[in-house]
This record gives sequence, structure tokens and C-alpha cells, in this order.
Amino acid sequence: MGPPPPSARPPPPPPPAAPPAGPTPRPPPPPGGGGGLPGSHDSRGPHEWTFARELLEQGLRAPTTSGDVRIWPCGRVQTVMEFHSAQGVAVVQFDAPALVRFLRRTYAATPVPH
Repeated sequence: MGPPPPSARPPPPPPPAAPPAGPTPRPPPPPGGGGGLPGSHDSRGPHEWTFARELLEQGLRAPTTSGDVRIWPCGRVQTVMEFHSAQGVAVVQFDAPALVRFLRRTYAATPVPH
């Protein structure tokens, strides 16, 4: 007995679907802001935390605070920043060497006045 005639064979399975090209679209944020750091949006729009770069420099060596921003070293190679607002707290961890490079670039671009 040989193979069945071609008309009796089942069709081959379809090829797998290709993934969509480009980045996956993100869903829109929920009403009231969503996304970002706590307190980064309110009824007046986006919120930015502004603090002196000296605070960041000090926070690389020892815990320091200025208003709603807290910075402290975490081990020898990490630095932690906390941003406090009425909506909550956001905690962000950075590689300390990257922050040192950032500070060097800012001081080169805008030196400290004497």
C-alpha cells in the first residue's frame, strides 16, 4: 500500500503568525494621570521636582533630605532617591557611578560661581 492520493491528504498547517512590526502600543493612562511618579500630575498638569545638584552630590555619600526629596547611598554602587507627595511615595534606585558622571557633566556645563 502506498501513500494516499494527494486529494486525500489533509492540508498542511498554516504558518505561525508573525509578530507585529514596531513597538507594542501602550494603553492610554487611566483618568486622573496614571503613570509617572506619585504627584507627577495633578489638576494643574505635570509636576516636576527641582533640587540643587549639591543635594544629589551629598546623597552619594550620606543620607540627605530637601523638602519632598530624600537621597541616600545604598551600598557602594547604588544611590536611592525618594520623592514624596500627597499621592504617595516613589522610590528610584540609580547606579552611583552614573550619577557621578551626570554631576561631572552638569558642573562642566554650568560651573559653580565663586
